[in-house]
Amino acid sequence: MNLLGDARLIVLKVGSALVAGGAEGTPNRGWLTGIGADLARLRSRGQKAIVVSSGAVALGRGRLGFGAKALILAEKQAAAAAGQSVLMRAWEEALAPWGLVAAQILLTLDDTEARRRFLNARATLTTLLDLGAIAVVNENDTVATQELRYGDNDRLAARVAQMVGADLLVLLSDVDGLYTADPRHDAAARHVPVVHDITSEIEAMAGSANGGGLGSGGMATKIAAARIAAGAGCATLIALGRDESPLKAVENGVRSTLFAPTTTPAAAYKSWIAGSLAPQGSLVVDDGAVAALRTGKSLLAAGVRSADGAFGKGDAVVLRDLGGRELGRGLSRYDAADARRILGLRSDAIADALGYAAGPMVHADDLALTRRGRED
Repeated sequence: MNLLGDARLIVLKVGSALVAGGAEGTPNRGWLTGIGADLARLRSRGQKAIVVSSGAVALGRGRLGFGAKALILAEKQAAAAAGQSVLMRAWEEALAPWGLVAAQILLTLDDTEARRRFLNARATLTTLLDLGAIAVVNENDTVATQELRYGDNDRLAARVAQMVGADLLVLLSDVDGLYTADPRHDAAARHVPVVHDITSEIEAMAGSANGGGLGSGGMATKIAAARIAAGAGCATLIALGRDESPLKAVENGVRSTLFAPTTTPAAAYKSWIAGSLAPQGSLVVDDGAVAALRTGKSLLAAGVRSADGAFGKGDAVVLRDLGGRELGRGLSRYDAADARRILGLRSDAIADALGYAAGPMVHADDLALTRRGRED
């Protein structure tokens, strides 16, 4: 199986040492040119990609004259502010020769942990993908506090992969995958090509094998990221990043480690809706809507008879038939007040009623039917 060739949506994480590896803390333009070619090749095959890129703090150090000294939080935030524009300009220059547009996305922990912000961030990323842009994501280190941050971009990349339903997360590293011990210190260390289950034994292999230099992550954080991704139905590939075109090198067969997913992205997302969210209200739908839902259609306002509760846009709601039986759960695209205003309306009448139109009441992608809802 050619993972990179078969993947529909790829999240690629690159670290500070790769991006900011130029002279005196400048962008590594030669390497960025190669990764730009890699991304262009993916796009030419109809694949979509998001980049999670470190490097703002490393690039900002030089601009502010910090040198190599240890930075306190406020200084890290200042360096991130000074370096982020340099980072984005470097990505723009790497992608422009291929006609690719770079779009900056800065996230904080709340953007992936708070449901409303999660949905808003996902909508932005999805729109950028649909428009053909390459989203370049980084943690918003200028405002994130020590207590409210991801801490490393490996975990951030896994959360982004979870958010957009990616089927492959690629973590470029200073080693070519997982070993039974740190290969830099143990000549007997053996490479592990595939991991099907992240056990305590696998976690122990990572140990404290943190790389030096500019980055904040190591193998332990990559395994933690792979665990997050696997639960979201996304495979993870850890590969050597320093090759001129590292993705092409992987496709050509260089050694790497694959962490297999435990489910599919769609199934993981549906499971999250069905079992992890507390419903804030309910929608009662007519028989025509029930039939449509069973065939995988979205729930349109025309088929909704009543809306109960004080739910907001993006909140989970229970869907019930006219007899009160639960059909499933989904995320409402309208708050309760607007939902009540458009009950029974055709889709082309919603804009006149509300002044805006947000599509179906519950989109099929955001809907998890119960077994009874599927069979009865």
